[in-house]
Amino acid sequence: MAFTVIWYGRQGIVDKETFDAEKTAKDHAISMFQTRKGDDGIVAVEVRNDNGAVVFSHAEN
Repeated sequence: MAFTVIWYGRQGIVDKETFDAEKTAKDHAISMFQTRKGDDGIVAVEVRNDNGAVVFSHAEN
């Protein structure tokens, strides 16, 4: 099963990345959030599985 990390800016989706494992995708989203927030203006991130269900999300103002 593939997991997609979706990065959101104030105007919508900024980037998408695909991972093979949920833990890897979640760990990547958590570890990169502050960097992407500063560099790319990211305000939220989601991890979704193949059927589109959100398995993790994080947002900051």
